[in-house]
Formats: sequence, C-alpha cells, structure tokens
Amino acid sequence: MTFSGLSNLNAAGARIMAIFAHPDDEAFAVAGTLAAYAQAGAEITLVCATRGEAGKITDPSMTVSDLGQQREAELRAACAAIGIPAPVMLNYHDSGRFERTRHDDPQALMNVDVLDIEDKLRALIEEHRPHVLITFDPHGGYGHVDHLQMHRAAVGAFFSTGHLPYGGPQRLYYTVFSSEVARHLNMMDSARELEPERYGISEGTAAVRLDVSAYAAQKKAALAAHGTQMGPSSALGRLSPEHREQFEAQMVDQEWFSLGGTRTPIAAFPLPELLSGVDLSR
Repeated sequence: MTFSGLSNLNAAGARIMAIFAHPDDEAFAVAGTLAAYAQAGAEITLVCATRGEAGKITDPSMTVSDLGQQREAELRAACAAIGIPAPVMLNYHDSGRFERTRHDDPQALMNVDVLDIEDKLRALIEEHRPHVLITFDPHGGYGHVDHLQMHRAAVGAFFSTGHLPYGGPQRLYYTVFSSEVARHLNMMDSARELEPERYGISEGTAAVRLDVSAYAAQKKAALAAHGTQMGPSSALGRLSPEHREQFEAQMVDQEWFSLGGTRTPIAAFPLPELLSGVDLSR
C-alpha cells in the first residue's frame, strides 16, 4: 500500500473547504491533511454545521454549563492547533443520537430541509471560491444522521456551483477509512455497529492516501482540544494502551480520501495528493 508524503508540498494559492457537522469531526478525519496544506500555503475554510450541544461530556472532572458554547470553543482551539482560521459556524442544532435524538427540534440538523443547508454552502463557496471540497462519505463515516445530512448538502453544493463564474470547486473528496480500520474501530463502544465491508472502503476505492505522520503532533493536539469528547469515559479513553497505539497508527498517521466528483481530468489513479491536476489559476 502506497502513502504519499507531503514534505515537499507546495499549495500556494490553493483554496480548500472542509465541510462537517460537529466539533471534533475535523480532528479525526482530516486534521493532518489540513495542517499540511495550510503549512504549504493553502487557504483553508472549515465549515461546521452545529455546536455539538447534544453530545456527552466524557470527562467527569469538567463542569460545563453550556455544552454548545464549550464545544465551539474547543473547535476554535483545535483549529489553532491545526494552524487554520477559526471555523465558519452554520448555527444549526445538533440532532444527537440514540436516547439524545432531538426529533422535535425544528432546527436540529436532521429536521432541516437539505436544500436550505445546500444554499448556505453555495453562498460560502461563492464567497471563498474553493478549488477543493472535502466532506463525509455517503455512509457519513459511521452513519450519524447529521453526517449524512452534510454529505447530501455538500454533494449538492459541489454539483450546483459549477455554474458560478469561477467554475466552482474542481474536486470533491470524501473522508474515508479502510475496512481494516473499521474492524479496529469496532473495539470502540461508539462504533460497534460498523460493518467493515460496508463502512470501510477497499484499497482500490481510495483516490488519495496521505502519510500525515509529520503532522501527528498537531493532530493529537487538535484531538486533545476537544476535552469534553476525549475524556477518560470516551470510547477512545477506554482503549487499552495496546489498542490506543494501534488506533494512533491507523487513524493519526494516515488519512484516506475517495473521489466524489471532478471537473478536471484525472491523469492517474490513485492521485499523489488532493491538488493533483487542479488548476490553481482559477
């Protein structure tokens, strides 16, 4: 399996927009990649749909009066650790999961018309003119309803913004992981429902595989910034030292992407990096 290193990356003039649902989504899936491209000169825009206020506090030592406010502050700290600007918040409500699902909240992301979300993303794309979009895969990573909503809205925005004067984003990438990683994640309570061959992709489906080990310290700092979610009672916090080491080797040092759409030719597959073949003069 080949992973592309990013040590000689030149991303001056590139504009990348990453679109996710909750604070901490960015830390797991793409923090190393965003750190690498930001350091190489790319302009990064991170869009977060909700403040994650329906989540759980996994650190018993923390006293939090407003979880949404706290998690937004954690996201801002994570962005600083990654080396990117503060996030753009869409101000929807977290839909929650399981017993915390907010069926009756009209502003919960699950209850919002996906075209309304797409319209907000279209406006941001028109403003920031990204060359590349990054968002959840069609399974929403592990099936969270808010992830699925943002996937649908981001895909819609990619295709409908091709009419913009600058031509719209040239590439759409999905954050993904392998079936091997999915099997490993099943050791974590929050992911036991994952079917490895459904939620994890085959090697041949990966369009880009990046070695982000050089940015592991920034990625770990971004994860640690989400203190309410990374406490001792979190799924990650309950891992044994051996399994924690395996997790870090598989989820911290490498990041995978599949291709959701393109407006430019693909010269080779897999691609060496996200900007391969992208015209940065637009």
